[in-house]
Amino acid sequence: MNRISHLLAIVVLIGAVVLSADGIAYAKEGDDRKPLRAGAFAIDITPEKLPVIVSGGFLEGRSNKVRDRLHARCLVLDAGTGPVAIVVVDSLMMPRSLVDAAKALAAKTTGIRPERMMISATHTHSAPSVMGALGTGTDEAYAKLLPGRIAKVIERAAANLAAARVGWTVAQADKHTHCRRWIRRSDRMGTDPFGKRTVRAMMHPGYRNANYVGPAGPVDTGLSLLSIQSLEGRPIALLANYSMHYFGAPAVSADYFGRFAAEFARLVKAENTDPPFVAMMSQGTSGDLHWMDYSRPRQKVDIADYTSQLAKIAFDAYGKIEHHKSAPLAMAEKKLKLRRRTGDEARLEWAKAIVAKMGDRKPANRPEVYAREQIYLRDNPAAELKLQALRIGDLGIVAIPCEVFGITGLQIKARSPLGTTFNLELANGGEGYIPPPAQHGLGGYTTWPARTAGLEVQAEPKIVETVLGLLEEVSGKPARKYAESVGPYAKAVLASKPVALWRMGEFNGPRAVDVSGRGNHGRLTGPVAYWLKGPQAAGFCGPNKINRAVQFAGGRLGAVVKDLADSYSIEMWFSNGMPPKARLVAGYLFSRGVDRADEAPGEHLGIGGTHDAKSTGRLIFFNGNKHNEVLIGTTTLRLNTFNHVVLVRKGRQVTVYLNGNTTPEISGQAAPGCQVSVRQVFIGGRNDNFANFEGKIDEVSIYDRPLKTGEVASHYRAAGLHSTRPGGDDGKK
Repeated sequence: MNRISHLLAIVVLIGAVVLSADGIAYAKEGDDRKPLRAGAFAIDITPEKLPVIVSGGFLEGRSNKVRDRLHARCLVLDAGTGPVAIVVVDSLMMPRSLVDAAKALAAKTTGIRPERMMISATHTHSAPSVMGALGTGTDEAYAKLLPGRIAKVIERAAANLAAARVGWTVAQADKHTHCRRWIRRSDRMGTDPFGKRTVRAMMHPGYRNANYVGPAGPVDTGLSLLSIQSLEGRPIALLANYSMHYFGAPAVSADYFGRFAAEFARLVKAENTDPPFVAMMSQGTSGDLHWMDYSRPRQKVDIADYTSQLAKIAFDAYGKIEHHKSAPLAMAEKKLKLRRRTGDEARLEWAKAIVAKMGDRKPANRPEVYAREQIYLRDNPAAELKLQALRIGDLGIVAIPCEVFGITGLQIKARSPLGTTFNLELANGGEGYIPPPAQHGLGGYTTWPARTAGLEVQAEPKIVETVLGLLEEVSGKPARKYAESVGPYAKAVLASKPVALWRMGEFNGPRAVDVSGRGNHGRLTGPVAYWLKGPQAAGFCGPNKINRAVQFAGGRLGAVVKDLADSYSIEMWFSNGMPPKARLVAGYLFSRGVDRADEAPGEHLGIGGTHDAKSTGRLIFFNGNKHNEVLIGTTTLRLNTFNHVVLVRKGRQVTVYLNGNTTPEISGQAAPGCQVSVRQVFIGGRNDNFANFEGKIDEVSIYDRPLKTGEVASHYRAAGLHSTRPGGDDGKK
């Protein structure tokens, strides 16, 4: 091609496309690119014979009544590069063997390649069991029925392919999903099925339970919508995605997923269209999420009201969607091999003894359930996961065959190279919970080794990186790097030239990044939880942003900070979750001293407990040397309330400021608690790990000089905080 011809070709190409605001190219009307085609269908998959085995609990259940119909719903899309099928099935979870069988059947009748089919379960706990887990077996008759029904719905949807337009949006439904996994107080730990006292976090703590400090993870409140319409605007299909586990309906039932589909069809007046309109609610990343808000008193919530409210939010957002007549369509798939967590010799001997006594009967209690699961893991020490990513224009859809925590879904969304992304969990199989590594340190049901939670500790980060790679492949763009936005508060702190600033907004650890530029990165060890809500104000992360913090649950942050001498300052925000009367010291916020397993010299800032009635619930400064000097504050701190604190050490003078007040909270003389050459500092714990902090800590900065009173006050003002109470579902009101 000569130069002139080449330039003409470029002009023609540019004329054939237009760029959206996000930079994605869409075909112009009238060009030779094939327009988008779409087809949808729903098929009844209600069991034909009753009773059926029902899973979803620790022990096996049965039902002989159909409360509402179950369906498999399918959307097929084709943009000229080959069709893709998205199927949502009213089921708790499906094994990969069943899903693969359905894909093979559908491929024969439709020509759609199996790797371009994305099949997920809604996770209703009220459907027949097609996958054995915990104390429940498989309903074999229903399991044989399901693959053919799934294949049939793909076939019928493909037969309905017609010219269409597509659009998407995300609405916020923050009142309809909350974290169900809460962190227990260290003096209220529970026992696991193996007889060990390991449970620091457990699901469904009960409303405002004083034995719990707060939620163990953040909440994904996004209600994502993919809308398909005819070129004339007739609704063809809606794929909704929301991270809420299930509501709880008697079996057999599609739970709120089926109700949402019917209610949305009613709202858009598409109940009697031809071909039939198909609305489907898919499961997001709700491994640790549910509808109950345990930070508030119990509320009376009805499944019908719940569903209608959610459908109304979706309907309002749906009316604002901008639809496109064409959109780039690409799909990628990758298999990932992971290890399962098999028990050691002692646990296996324990399990074999229990299973031998059981004989052929089903488990009757939790130890029997988990004993049998240990044998399964021993015999099946590895798993192969099928992961997928689908691109529709600037929308990404990720498929993961696991129960995924909210923080994982949020991380994928934040780092996705596409403008909007949502996640389908329990897609292409069912491989159990994948807690982030830090959550394993908190224990609880979602970490107990079994088919429901048996993958290796590093499964979650490996899955995240794999699906982000798939999103890069389908988008042709690199994944985004996440960093907390810098608001006025962080700018004010950085202007004072700290030697370390840990924003505490990481998705995971153990590294705590120092953003001061001095390279004093920290390391988080022990039980902690990431990306919880910190103090909320525009000064932290800018408007419409959520400020994030680390929840300490007995762990701590350690760092070696260069250039510290006998004069320094430490600044942070904290929210205490441990009642001061629960132990000798409620918790230590800061410590400087040599890392030791036993009592060692150091100087510490904390919150007093029962050791001294004068200090209960108040800030204390303690130099743990031979002098054992204690300085006590004057303010009794409120539980689960964010406070700003600054400790200033200038030689022997110790001054502590609280919430921007220029009048010191503590002022007095105290000898150094350790040698001034010590550079080791700890946040959220003491250097000997005594009375580590139970609560949230955010925006930690260290200075190699005494901060001035004016700086302390200006930093606090920069936060723009009108209330220090935590918001949303991350703290008790």
